[in-house]
Amino acid sequence: MPNIDGEVINDEAWEGISAIKTFTQKSPDEGTLSTEQTIVKIMYSEETFYVSVVCYDSEPNKIVITDTRRDAPLNNTDSFMFVLDTYQDQQNGFVFGTNAGGIEYDAQVSGGGEGMSISSTRQSVGIGANFNINWDAAWEVKTKIGDFGWSAEFAIPFKTLRFSSKKNQTWGANFQRTIARRSEHVFWSPIPRQFSLNRLALAGIIKGINVPSSRNLKVMPYILGNNNDVKGEDSFSSSNNDFGLDAKVGLTSSLTLDLTYNTDFAQVEADEQQINLDRFSLFFPEKRGFFLENAGLFSAGENTYYGPDIEMFFSRRIGIVNGKQVPILGGGRLTGNIGGMKVGALNMRTKKVKDVSDGDNYSILRLRKELPNRTHFGAMVTNRQGLGDNGYTNNAYSFDGALGIGEAIQLTAFAAITDPAQNIENKNTYAYVLEANRNTKSFTNQIRYSEVGENFNPGMGFVKRLGYRKVLFRILNRTRPNDLFGLLELRPHITYWGYWKLDNGFQQTGFLHIDNHWEFRNGFRIDTGINFTKEGVEEAFPIVSDVIVPKGTYDNKELHIRTNTNLTKPFSIIIVNKTGGFFSGKRKNTDTTLRYRFGDRFTSEVISKYNDVNLPEGDFITHLIRSRLTYAITPKIYIQSLLQYNNQSDQYSMNWRFIWQQSAATGLYIVYNQSQDYDGIPIANSTKSFVIKYSYLFDALN
Repeated sequence: MPNIDGEVINDEAWEGISAIKTFTQKSPDEGTLSTEQTIVKIMYSEETFYVSVVCYDSEPNKIVITDTRRDAPLNNTDSFMFVLDTYQDQQNGFVFGTNAGGIEYDAQVSGGGEGMSISSTRQSVGIGANFNINWDAAWEVKTKIGDFGWSAEFAIPFKTLRFSSKKNQTWGANFQRTIARRSEHVFWSPIPRQFSLNRLALAGIIKGINVPSSRNLKVMPYILGNNNDVKGEDSFSSSNNDFGLDAKVGLTSSLTLDLTYNTDFAQVEADEQQINLDRFSLFFPEKRGFFLENAGLFSAGENTYYGPDIEMFFSRRIGIVNGKQVPILGGGRLTGNIGGMKVGALNMRTKKVKDVSDGDNYSILRLRKELPNRTHFGAMVTNRQGLGDNGYTNNAYSFDGALGIGEAIQLTAFAAITDPAQNIENKNTYAYVLEANRNTKSFTNQIRYSEVGENFNPGMGFVKRLGYRKVLFRILNRTRPNDLFGLLELRPHITYWGYWKLDNGFQQTGFLHIDNHWEFRNGFRIDTGINFTKEGVEEAFPIVSDVIVPKGTYDNKELHIRTNTNLTKPFSIIIVNKTGGFFSGKRKNTDTTLRYRFGDRFTSEVISKYNDVNLPEGDFITHLIRSRLTYAITPKIYIQSLLQYNNQSDQYSMNWRFIWQQSAATGLYIVYNQSQDYDGIPIANSTKSFVIKYSYLFDALN
């Protein structure tokens, strides 16, 4: 078996192994062969699945490494990735990848990788979520850069994967290489421009895999020490030590039980702050590892490019109440396949915290039957039970399905009903979504209709707004001109969505977006568009603390221009400008992202979100600044900081993390957090915390 060190060419273990050598471009020159040679080989032992790749490069001094963080995007760096459809059902897959710097990149694919996208994205949209970049598994990769180009070796334990119980198996697979300086993306099994590696129906096949029958029991205990210092009206200091553990039990090759006791997420990066210039709820994504694994199975609702409108299971409901953390006593999750049916079950319990929560019990049961050609149907039940003297019960029931027609069309549907909240009559507690998508090489078309009742109340979910009907449509064209001003692709498109109140037909929101993306071969891109907006305000609301937007209907127009330089270069910039009408006045909005990297170890990113708003009711400026810095000693040892300032909330926050990973979610974590409510001088309130956490992965059966 190979020694996993990134050295492939001179490793005798890879000699005599059949090679995959033919790779076809998706871009820039769709259908032509790769400009550089790529050689992929596969082997396996009783415990491990191995993949090697040699990425030959005629100019190895121009290899691009843009990031050294785990799961950093691979689109704009010299990289290699592959997907394994271990059930060969063209529905579910595991993605593994790396760049020339040796990062670990992994993800889960569900729903056949179906999802609307204008260009490469990390998150699919529609009914349910079909790509989970936040899944982190235990595996190993090493890379080597030389005068030949670069090479990589992957070692993926079979225990990390899920597969059927058959002895001799056939898996779906596809391999992708990116040559960053040429914006070249090549595939073993060709992928047309409108799809990505995740389109499992287009994968090739690997035959004759004799998967061993082995049991899996992994235990991950942790110990933790922390110190908290709070200054303000109620100043206090505290320190404590704690411990807990997670366990992963492979009941069969396709069924896994995850257990957790005294669950802790101290190592998780802080939330990215947001500015809200509207009257609807903000959505903050989940970052806690336990809830991210198999998240796609438990996803049901309506996703959009700006976050979900409906999500039946929003895991941040567990352990977070009104922005405050509530300790999780423990729980378990069962996921996998039983009799051809995907199953998921979860039960978690939180502790009582005085003046915050009396504790809750959370339960989910999920069933999903998957059929060929991106077709499935499923159901889910969620239950939230209050544990205090005034305990309550909330149940929610949902059904979802999809029907694939040919290679281009998919019809999807979602429906849900919930128990009414206390003291609410049992009516209008429903939601449903109907959607049709058509995705070809030249056109992407989407139409969607949805309704949400005013008393719809998924106790474990998220709903952005209530009591509306919504219509959405999108028409997008992709054109690749020949030798026209260096253009790679033009993407003219029209998008519209509108929300109307169910009870009186009053239009709350209307948004018509007419745009064209001009993407050039040198990596430069400019988007030129215009937005026609309508905001119907039934009740006056405070847009900021001292400015009230009055009742009324506001029709406006705004210009939209987005530009970015070549994102593979050491320095790059993205600027998005919107200028035009805003409620009863005008707004100038500029979002700027600056990225600079020093070599292949230090990366920096500064994001500025600036709004200059002029209303008859008052003028104001909002400014959110976010800085993220990363220094990687190795791909598994790095220092990371997240610094933020938000003038809307007058809050400054700092999150520093030193991470020494043993595997995906275990190792040494040293975390310092500081937040300050800042209103000139002096500082009104501040919170500081210092955490040291160590966890270790034990393979109890190895």
